[in-house]
Order: sequence, then structure tokens, then C-alpha cells
Amino acid sequence: MALGLLLAGWYAAGRAPSVEAAETTAEAKVLLTVTGRIDAKGGAKGATFDLAALRALPTTTFQTATIWTEGRPTFTGVSLRVLLDAVHATGRSIHAVALNDYAVDIPVADAVEGGPIVAYEIDGKALPIRNRGPLWIVYPYDAKSDYRSEVIYARSIWQLDRIEIRD
Repeated sequence: MALGLLLAGWYAAGRAPSVEAAETTAEAKVLLTVTGRIDAKGGAKGATFDLAALRALPTTTFQTATIWTEGRPTFTGVSLRVLLDAVHATGRSIHAVALNDYAVDIPVADAVEGGPIVAYEIDGKALPIRNRGPLWIVYPYDAKSDYRSEVIYARSIWQLDRIEIRD
């Protein structure tokens, strides 16, 4: 809880938290590892995030229809832009890898305000592994027609496990 208050305070003060502040505890289950072109205290290990560390970052919530779900579910998570800022990413490409090793490259240029999020909830409930969880990169498909394309759908990786920031 202290970590969450610390990160929330930094954002309120206009400062993005460092990777050092977002490190997980030994007991916490790591959901996401970010490596590559980042400024991480973890060095070669990169930055790791458990659910508490992700929740400590500013939250984004939106409703959108998807080609994989019925209706317009509500997704909650951390903006991809905020996540990249938190790890001080300097590359131009996000190499995202799922639990089953499916991988996709996403341009850092996609990580804009009002753009994709790393969702950890759908309709207020945690995303279980068998329902595309625990993390899913979701674009606000209803917000822009550009987001409703095969290219963007392919970038909407679920069961996200790790990210490597590349040039």
C-alpha cells in the first residue's frame, strides 16, 4: 500500500515514478517484465511489475467493443504511454510477448494519450488467464476508425508476459 501511495503522490506532483519505485516484493507475483532500452535499476533483469505496482500507476478506464468480446466491456489498466514513461523507455519499438510466446511488435508511436492500455480488468473483474489475462493490450477501438484494422487487432496481444523496448 505504501508503494501505491508513493507512486500516486509522485504523479500528483507531476513526476513519473522511476522503475526503482515500481520494483516488486519477493512475495508478489510478477505479471510483467520490461527490458531493453529502459532506465531500470534492475539492470539486465529489467523492470518487473506485480498487480499492485501496475495499480499504483495512473489508471485508465474505457468501454469499447472488440472482435473477441460481446457488447462493449469496460477495460481498466495502465496506459501504455504511462508504462513506457515509468520505465524511461527510449526505443522506437515495443516487442510484446505472451505467455505462449506469441509475439508482436508495436511502434512506440502507438503509445499515446487516449491510446492503448495494458488492461488488468474487464467489467471490474480481474482477467483470468483463460480469458485473455492476466494482462491484455487493448486499444479503444471505438474511439478511432484507425483502431479497427487487422494491424491493430494483431497488436492487441493478450496473456501479455513481457515487453522488450527496441530501437
